Amino acid sequence: MTLSLIIPSASPKIKANVSLAELTSYRIGGQAQWYASVRSQEELEEVFQWYAKQSLPLTFLGAGSNLLVSDEGLPGLVLSSRHLRYYNFDPIQGEVTASAGEPIARIAWQAAKLGWSGLEWAVGIPGTVGGAVVMNAGAHQKSIANVLASAKVATLNGSLETFSPEDFQFSYRSSILQQEPRMVVEATFKLQPGLDRVTVMETTNKNLQQRKNSQPYDRPSCGSVFRNPSPQAAAGWLIEQMGLKGYQIGEAQVSLRHANFIINRGKARAEDVFRLICYVQEQVRNYWSISLEPEVKMLGEFPVL
Repeated sequence: MTLSLIIPSASPKIKANVSLAELTSYRIGGQAQWYASVRSQEELEEVFQWYAKQSLPLTFLGAGSNLLVSDEGLPGLVLSSRHLRYYNFDPIQGEVTASAGEPIARIAWQAAKLGWSGLEWAVGIPGTVGGAVVMNAGAHQKSIANVLASAKVATLNGSLETFSPEDFQFSYRSSILQQEPRMVVEATFKLQPGLDRVTVMETTNKNLQQRKNSQPYDRPSCGSVFRNPSPQAAAGWLIEQMGLKGYQIGEAQVSLRHANFIINRGKARAEDVFRLICYVQEQVRNYWSISLEPEVKMLGEFPVL
């Protein structure tokens, strides 16, 4: 893919040919043809005004923690909310409103410090508020769908809409925004204030330690690669039973610590990870007659295998 070097009448917020490897937790990926990271709703409006005059595809990017970006990069505009950060706790309503770029783990910690319950499970989630809403992120049998009160969502023309939980059509690790590209700008969560702060902190810390002890935080990864087929058949357990821990293609490897993680051992390419995902799917399908569905979102062009 050939990327242009000239920005036609671009906003200063928009940059050409930006490496996406530096913007994903995998540390993998080619260049964005155009890239913009906004810090306010005013900047978001400015970027959308520029985008409306172009004939370009648009990709939304948060912290890049659940993504595999093609080695070929992405055409069009990549719009990131990673620097859109603010939050506010409302003790009267028992709600916290946080912008899309806030790490969901930070909001969970802040809630715990106040003695507010409802986000203890989210302390180990590596993504942002926006990404967590889009993916209906979850852990410890809880998810975003259990606590979301409402969210502001930007459409492709830059207008803002307020979504209720029902509008998102949440299901396991999924929402309608995975099929209809829109950008979460901020989300409001309904929590339980006024509880014992020590108890909430203990639960939150216990959840974090559990994740640290069972998941590979020492190497770049996207988090869990596959959705669990059912509560009785966790993807990691199925893969581990196949003896695939440590299996490697290029510098992409099934983690020795947790089989539902594929790590970048240093210089992995997106194609290495993609081929390893396909190989694991094939092995599990042949042995267990179960089709593993990727939780990681793949952006850009990948080989047909």
